[in-house]
Amino acid sequence: MRRVQIFSGSSHPRLTEAICERLGTQPAKCDLRKFSNGETSVSINTSIRDQDVFIVQSGSKKINDSIIELLIMISACKGGSARSITAVLPYFPYSRQSKKKSHRGAITARMLANLLTVAGITHVITVDLHAPPIQGFFGKPVDNLHAEPLIARWIRNHVSDWKEAVVVSKNPGGSKRVTSLADALKLNFGIITTDRRRSPQMNGSTTLGVSGLFGNNTEGGNDNEPDAISLAEHSEDVRSFSRSSPRLWTQSGGASHTPPQLHRHLNGHPGASPLVNSTRVDSESPPTSRTRLQRSLTLPARSSPDLEDSADEYTDERAREVITGRLIQGHIVDDDAPSPIFSIMSGSVATLPGDQIGPPQLDERDPMTSSFMSGISRVSSFPADHALGGMFDAAQSDEDEEELKNPEFEHTITLVGNVSGKTVFIIDDMIDGSGSWVAAAETVVKRGGAKKVYCIATHALFGGDSLEDLEDCQCIDHIVVANTFPIDPERIKAAKKLIVLDLSGLLAEAIRRTHYGESISQLYQHYQD
Repeated sequence: MRRVQIFSGSSHPRLTEAICERLGTQPAKCDLRKFSNGETSVSINTSIRDQDVFIVQSGSKKINDSIIELLIMISACKGGSARSITAVLPYFPYSRQSKKKSHRGAITARMLANLLTVAGITHVITVDLHAPPIQGFFGKPVDNLHAEPLIARWIRNHVSDWKEAVVVSKNPGGSKRVTSLADALKLNFGIITTDRRRSPQMNGSTTLGVSGLFGNNTEGGNDNEPDAISLAEHSEDVRSFSRSSPRLWTQSGGASHTPPQLHRHLNGHPGASPLVNSTRVDSESPPTSRTRLQRSLTLPARSSPDLEDSADEYTDERAREVITGRLIQGHIVDDDAPSPIFSIMSGSVATLPGDQIGPPQLDERDPMTSSFMSGISRVSSFPADHALGGMFDAAQSDEDEEELKNPEFEHTITLVGNVSGKTVFIIDDMIDGSGSWVAAAETVVKRGGAKKVYCIATHALFGGDSLEDLEDCQCIDHIVVANTFPIDPERIKAAKKLIVLDLSGLLAEAIRRTHYGESISQLYQHYQD
């Protein structure tokens, strides 16, 4: 191509060479050096006056150096009177920081967009943005290419039984990406969700959670208020209501019985309310006064037997496709495995003579108090940002995979979809940590009964030992990624399950069409081989 110069940054030179080879040209000459103090120096060694300049710079392990180098190259080309400057970013840096995740957080992706614009870009080409709304941060055109057509073509050509496969998202945030691929291949899809269970902390936060549940967050309540009741009185009211209005369950033989209720004894004798007998860890003696709350209890209306019988007769067939499992330290465990929650409680809760701490026990005398306590535990376990009015979902970072391996937490993982005896494609836009991938693979294999698992992503960041962890997982058969992010050649050779797809053809065609002013709509379409 004439009047086109393609420059390569230091982050991914092999990808730039592959792009130039497809276009029948060579990378433009430039010197990229560093001074002794770490400063970056850029020198353009070819004429770029009134030419279209494309700078290929992806992410790398030294991401900040790559960004500064890209900005300096853009500024140098702008000073060299280039007609247009297009930044080709196969992996857009800081794309996971596209919104505030705390009250004092920064929207770093928007800041990077402003830096690129000020430096002098006129166009941006990228692949599979982690958050597509990032395109709105730019005042210049942004082409967000998709690796989905390439992945779909690879699946059709290399997976023998792909027509009977299921596409699965390992988190609800990737459901749109999964449904798009499932629609292209005309396959069924499933979703995996993970719910964190915090260990009960018997401290002052429990009392705050109770007060917040009943709408009283003031300190030091007034004992003389006419509407105040003690926790013991509340528990007695709940017990009396549960005894007066038992729910009748009908078995297949027609006999009615009252189902046993699951009750968790934290402190005190069986049948005693845990609200009364629980003590703080740092207290030297049992509490002498009762905490008082405002009465704000609405008892449910008694259900008629006819409605209960009709509800028992109805069965939702879709419920059979919902499978749950337990995650401890990032791995699926049996249902009877000991929970780390009780291990923490046994070493952190101050006990009294006769106190009983252990796994949940059956107790039919106090079913609703147990449900009441479980609600308090959930309220008191919310982080501070949620209590201040922030978005709870925004505080949950999808790149934080270390929490899955935390021995103090137990997670409940849920698979929605039928994967029994089928091949499963677990899809996401990037692979950084291995925790959620391993958990999803073990869920579909050990719980769902899948026969083969493919972990597919566009950006292969492979932070830490994540690639080796995925290789060691027996539930994962293949790892399919694109070459948007540089991978150490030694790690590629050592990985037996790793398959790297080449995106140089997609990027080369995007550069060619941009230079000639052609439409790039065809790059988003799926073609049958």
